[in-house]
Amino acid sequence: MDTLYTTIHYWLVDHPIISQYEWKPYQTPGASPLFVATTVVTYLTLTLSLHNFSLLPAIPSAALRLITAVHNLTLCLLSLLMAVGCALSAAHQTPPHHRIWPICFPAGQTPPRGPTFFWAHVFYFSKILEFVDTLLILLSGSRSRRLSFLHVYHHAVVVVMCYVWLAASQSLFPVALVTNATVHVVMYGYYLVAAMGIRPWWKRLVTDFQIFQFVFSFLISGWMMYHHFSGSGCDGIWGWCFNAVFNGSLLALFVNFHLNNYAKKKRLDLDKDKTS
Repeated sequence: MDTLYTTIHYWLVDHPIISQYEWKPYQTPGASPLFVATTVVTYLTLTLSLHNFSLLPAIPSAALRLITAVHNLTLCLLSLLMAVGCALSAAHQTPPHHRIWPICFPAGQTPPRGPTFFWAHVFYFSKILEFVDTLLILLSGSRSRRLSFLHVYHHAVVVVMCYVWLAASQSLFPVALVTNATVHVVMYGYYLVAAMGIRPWWKRLVTDFQIFQFVFSFLISGWMMYHHFSGSGCDGIWGWCFNAVFNGSLLALFVNFHLNNYAKKKRLDLDKDKTS
């Protein structure tokens, strides 16, 4: 067991590429505002164009299911890797005298380097890979039902959020990364099974888990803010402000989605039972 842990720890934390990682503005891949702006604008432009003008070719349903399954499997495994890698890295990088480091980086003392920031960079690029979600929805032909404002808004702005994590050395991002990646293991696991023709009973739990993620983020943010104002401060507080506003908007949209899809369905089922 110790050998297994040592091997995992080496490949996810101690490997030189990971342990010696450093975010360098305008040098590290993706480390510039221009890259972020170009990525988001390109995504929005292509999404709106493909949605409004039906430019995509028809793909056989069997081929589309296979592509969807491979994509979901890839993101499910990658999410698991990021969750474990970031959790181990944050534990490894936490100073003995500052146990709350994953929640509050000491102000002015946390340059974006080391294994925890490496996994933040992987997470950043994984959000670009998730753009394929949108393409698969468009290819499926069910655009009016599934391509929502919530979907497009979330996929576009989350890339900006991940860039801010790294550019600002934002406190609390290790907790957010591990939480979000764990949610995505469940979510992409569901989509993988659904792409294989099975409809799991736990679809609603995916949305519930996402809502819980945002509520948890606000609760733990209170702990971070306490240390920020009662101590010497936490690094990247302006980045956290952006993150908090974004999470608040997502929480409102997810709650609205939950009410429209599950509460309404429950009311319809009750009405059906009364009339039967």
